[in-house]
Amino acid sequence: MEILDILTGELSLKKTQIEAAVKLLDEGNTVPFIARYRKEVTGGMDDDQLRTLTERLTYLRNLQKRREEVLNLISEQGKLTDEIEAAVAAAQTLTEIDDIYRPFRPKRKTRASVARERGLEPLAALIMEQRKSYSPSIEEAAAAFINEEKDVPDADAALAGASDIIAEDVSDNAEYRRDIRSLTVEYGTIRSAKVGDGNPTYEMYFDYSDKLKSVPSHRVLAMNRGEAEEHLKITVEVDRDLILNALMGRVITDYKSPAFRWLAAAVCDAYDRLIAPSIEREIRASLTETAGESAIKLFSDNLKHLLMAAPLKGKTVLGYDPGYRTGCKLAVVDKTGMVIDTAVIYPTKPHEKIEQSKKIVKELIAKYGVDVVAIGNGTASGESEMFIAETLSEIDSDTKYIIVSEAGASVYSASKVGAEEFPDFDVTQRSAVSIARRLQDPLAELVKIDPKSIGVGQYQHDMKEARLDEALSGVVEDCVNAVGVDLNTASYMLLSYIAGINSTSAKNIVKYRDENGEFTSRAQVLKVPRIGAKAYEQCAGFLRVPGSKEILDNTGVHPESYEAAKALLAKFGYASADARRGLPELGKQARTYGIARLTEELGVGEATLNDIIGELEKPGRDVRDALPPPQLREKVLTLEELTPGMILTGTVRNVIDFGAFVDIGVHQDGLVHVSELADRFVKRPADVVSVGDVVRVRVKTVDVQRKRIGLSMKNL
Repeated sequence: MEILDILTGELSLKKTQIEAAVKLLDEGNTVPFIARYRKEVTGGMDDDQLRTLTERLTYLRNLQKRREEVLNLISEQGKLTDEIEAAVAAAQTLTEIDDIYRPFRPKRKTRASVARERGLEPLAALIMEQRKSYSPSIEEAAAAFINEEKDVPDADAALAGASDIIAEDVSDNAEYRRDIRSLTVEYGTIRSAKVGDGNPTYEMYFDYSDKLKSVPSHRVLAMNRGEAEEHLKITVEVDRDLILNALMGRVITDYKSPAFRWLAAAVCDAYDRLIAPSIEREIRASLTETAGESAIKLFSDNLKHLLMAAPLKGKTVLGYDPGYRTGCKLAVVDKTGMVIDTAVIYPTKPHEKIEQSKKIVKELIAKYGVDVVAIGNGTASGESEMFIAETLSEIDSDTKYIIVSEAGASVYSASKVGAEEFPDFDVTQRSAVSIARRLQDPLAELVKIDPKSIGVGQYQHDMKEARLDEALSGVVEDCVNAVGVDLNTASYMLLSYIAGINSTSAKNIVKYRDENGEFTSRAQVLKVPRIGAKAYEQCAGFLRVPGSKEILDNTGVHPESYEAAKALLAKFGYASADARRGLPELGKQARTYGIARLTEELGVGEATLNDIIGELEKPGRDVRDALPPPQLREKVLTLEELTPGMILTGTVRNVIDFGAFVDIGVHQDGLVHVSELADRFVKRPADVVSVGDVVRVRVKTVDVQRKRIGLSMKNL
C-alpha cells in the first residue's frame, strides 16, 4: 500500500487531510504552526494528531527505504525472484523485512557455513527431498562425502554437517519465524526469578510470571531494570512441543520417509539452538519498545498537564529551598519574576536557630508584601513547613504557603542556563528562585530544565533517550506555543521552543533586545539575525508584544490575517483601538450576521474566523487561566494525624500505569491505585486523572513506619 493510504487507515482521517498535512510538513512548516494556522487546509488536525502523523510518516518512510535497500542487496547477489520481491513489498514492519533478508545476509562463521565449505550442501538437499525410499541409502550417500582434507572423517560427520545446514535454513525461513513468533506471543509467558539475595525493591518479581500478550508495560520495565541491576533473571517460556509440532508440520512432508530421522533432529536443533533464543530476544525487545512507548505517552501527558498548570499571577513569592547543615536558602521574587532579595536561615538541625530565622522571614514578608511562601519538597521540607506555618501564625498577614515540587531545581541550578541567569548566586540560591518562579509561571520556569528531570515520569531512565527527548520536546513545544510568549520578557530558553525559532535565533532575539531596547512590534523581529521570512511566518502568531501600537500584536491573530481581522472590526463599527479592552459581544454579533457570509466577505476560512473572534473577544488571554489555581495552605497536617476514613483535598502530582500519586499535604504523596480511582472499571489512570488535578480522596490505609498512604476516590 502507498504510505498515504496506510496513514489514512491508521489515523482514521480523510486522505485529503493526510495529503495536505504531509505536504505542509515537507515544506518545512512546524507542527504548532500547522495546527494553529492551517486548520482549513488539514481539516482541523490538532497537535497530537500531527505529531502522531509525523512519527508514523517517518517510520513508514524509513521502512520504504529499508525495503529498497534489501531488494537491491538481494538483487546484487543475483537471487531476487518475483516471490521475494512480492514478500518484501507486502512486509509491514522492519522485523518482517529483516526476516526475509536473513538468508541473504552475510554471515559470520557458523556451523552451517563450515559445512557448506566442506561441500555438504548436496547431502542436505538430498535429505530435504524426503523421498519415500532412498537407493543408495542416506547413510551410504553420506559416505561419498568423506574427505579427510576437509575434516569430514566419516559418514556421521557428513550427516551432522548436513543437519547443521538444514537447521540454519529452517531458522532463516521468514514464514517459519513469523509463525513461531506469533505462537510464542499468543501462548508464551514471561518469567522472572531472583538472582542471589535479590533486592527488596524487586520482591514481587522474585517468582513472577505473566502472559506475554497481556503483561502490563510498567512490569516489563520494572523487570528489565531488575535484570540490568543483576537482581533478576528474565526468561520467555512457551510449550516446546507446541512450537515443534507446528514447525515439524511446516518442514516435514513425509513422516515415513527414511529422511525423517535426520530431518526431525535438524528441526529440533534449529528451534532450540537458533530460533528460540533469537525469537526471545525479538519478543523482549518488542515488549520493551511497546512498554517504552506507553511510558513515554504517559510521561508526555503528565508533562503537558504540569507545564499547563495555572500560573499564580500578580503575587510576590518567597522561594524557600529547605536544607540542614548549609541552611535554608530564601529568594524573594516580585510579581514580574524579578529577584529582589535573598537570605539564608538556619531553623533546622543541627543549627536550630529558630527565633533568628523567624525574624528574617517576618522581615522579608513585611518589607516586600510577600503573598505566598513556596517551599521545596526535598530534604528538610517537613521541618521547614512546620517552621513556616508557625511563623505565619505569629504575624498579622494573609500570607499563605504551598509545597512545590523541586524536581529538577538542582539540575537547573547547576546548569549553564542557571549560571548565565544568576552568575553571582550559588546553586542553592538559584534553586530557591526556581522554586518561587515555578509557582508564578510553571511553563516559563520548567522549560529551563531537562524534561526528564521534572519528575512526572516512570522508568524514564530505562527508555531510548533520543526517542524520549523527541517526544518530550514536542510536548514542551506544543505547550509554549499554545500559551504564547511575551517577546520582551521571555527567556531565550522559552523563546527556543517557539515554532520556527531555534536556540541560536532565540539567543539572537535576547541579544537584540538587550542592545536595542524592547520590541515595539512583531514585525521588528525580522531585524534579528537568523530570523527570515519563513521563520517569521512560523513564529509570529505565537509572539506577543503588549506595548505595540498594533493591538493585534498582542493576540494570537497571525499577521497574515490582520487585514481580515481589521475588516471584521470595521464590519461591526469597531476601531482597532477598541479591541484593546476586549470585545465580548463580537462572537454573538458575528453569528447573528452569519459566519458563512462573513467568511466569504473576509476571504478567510471558518476556523480562522472563529480564532480571530476568540482573540478579539479576549486579547492577550492566557489559556491557563481557566484551570484550577494552586492549593495554598495555612496549617500543617502530619502523617501521624491521618486516619482511615478521612476525606481530604489533594493535588495529583504524578500519574502512572497503576494509579496516581496525590499530594494531600503531609510530605508523602498517597497512592490511589487504579482500582480505587472511580466507581467504574478504569483501564488507564490517565483516562480519569491528570497531573495538577485537584481531587477529593478518602484515606484507606496509613503505614507511618514505611511512610505509605493508600487513598481512594470511590464514592466521593
